[in-house]
Amino acid sequence: MFCRNHSSRVTVARCSALEMEIKRGKFRRSVFVDTPQDTDIQKKIDHEVRMREGACKLLAACTQREQALEAAKSLLVCNSRIMAYMSELQRMKEAQVMQRMTRRPSDAGPMDDRLPCRGRVSISDLRIPLMWKDTEYFKNKGDLHRCAVFCLLQVGVEIYDTEMVMVDRTLTDICFENGIVFQDAGPEFELKVEIYSCGMEDDFALGNTPKKLASKLSSSLGRSSGKRLRATLDGGGGSPISNGGGGGGPILLPVPSVPGPKYHLLAHTQLSLVDVQDSFRTHDLTITSNEECSFWLPLYGSMCSRLVAQPRCMCEQMMAGFMKMQQLVGEHQNWVRMYCVLQGSKLFCYRHCEEAETKVEPAFTIAINKETRIRATEKDPKNKVHSMSITNRYGGEEVTHMLLAESRTDLQRWMEAFWQHFYDMSQWKQCCDELMKIETPSPRKPPAMLSKQGSLYHEMALPGPAVPSSSEGLLLQDNAVSAEIRALLSSYYSDSY
Repeated sequence: MFCRNHSSRVTVARCSALEMEIKRGKFRRSVFVDTPQDTDIQKKIDHEVRMREGACKLLAACTQREQALEAAKSLLVCNSRIMAYMSELQRMKEAQVMQRMTRRPSDAGPMDDRLPCRGRVSISDLRIPLMWKDTEYFKNKGDLHRCAVFCLLQVGVEIYDTEMVMVDRTLTDICFENGIVFQDAGPEFELKVEIYSCGMEDDFALGNTPKKLASKLSSSLGRSSGKRLRATLDGGGGSPISNGGGGGGPILLPVPSVPGPKYHLLAHTQLSLVDVQDSFRTHDLTITSNEECSFWLPLYGSMCSRLVAQPRCMCEQMMAGFMKMQQLVGEHQNWVRMYCVLQGSKLFCYRHCEEAETKVEPAFTIAINKETRIRATEKDPKNKVHSMSITNRYGGEEVTHMLLAESRTDLQRWMEAFWQHFYDMSQWKQCCDELMKIETPSPRKPPAMLSKQGSLYHEMALPGPAVPSSSEGLLLQDNAVSAEIRALLSSYYSDSY
């Protein structure tokens, strides 16, 4: 246990060091071997770092509470992705070192190198029930406690977020309508679900808060001291913030690096292959807050969702080619040439290969499942006849089909495909009983408050020198956002929605 915790602390420390190097612009790609996987991960890190910079400036410029909540949510997602990518980069580097140091035993069999196929995992119909007090929900008494809530979901380095939902006592369930699909998961996947909340009653700073604070302090401190304080906060001439100058020793207030709302972890859970079922199921939550927290919500301690998986062996062709099938025609056994396709729990046999491409009904279908037995036979080696038998049990009776490969090499290829297929089914278990349906998620829509008010980026990108008034919801000085940041925010909204 000590070694495991120590290793975890070392990994976190290395990731933190990598992040600092990225921030300072000193991250050197030469530290890692230039493999395609390394390059791809590095590009993703660079992209998320740029997105994080944009989210920070977006958050600092927000004057609307709803916009600030969306920006803070984006910042949290970017940070999570950066840490996930850096951890993966570190893991890949350590794997490369271990691979060079480790020597494979001479007696290792082919099964030692066999890996299960990858697949897609989808979670949808996410529901989190709430348990309000009778006086709050039925009698509508007490303060209207309101929170902004969203979920962060992760499988490996794939991280997605749900839409943000405003929650108060008028809701009995927190509902996230849109499904999320993870494209590259193995049967050992661990789906982490984290629920984040931010109390709407929290007095978090927005873009124009420092000026309001300066006005209040200047009136209470007096005219001369107040002028120096306002100059300090505005970053004017002679201010230590702007150029390190003197100015008579003005009062300095700590300025947060990223002002604005802060999300807190409300609850979390972890799902795996055993939780996959093509139906609506309930999962336990681990609650990490209490009633004293401003972001607290009365959770039941459970979460409902539909978790399904599609292994590639169930929805893609694993092997295809011509073989002869032994069929009874009248009183004689004849060999009929068929184009066979191994996919899912069936071996589809077509008379022509074009029929497989056009999805025509196959001429014959043989079941392939965990109970199927396949054996290679060589009845006549002199005539180079290489066949296999496929046996299934239907009720109390066994049915065997004989197939003849066109060469010894083809027979080996088919046998290897079958063994891999059986291995995939043994690893993905119930996901291979039948093909589970995964619906393609609809395109992500901008949040309701942004679609009504316009996104912050579009408000900043309005043509002309005029600055929106406070009644329009945004206070920005001329040239507050550079062309580079405008382009970055444009990319951010394009990628998000």
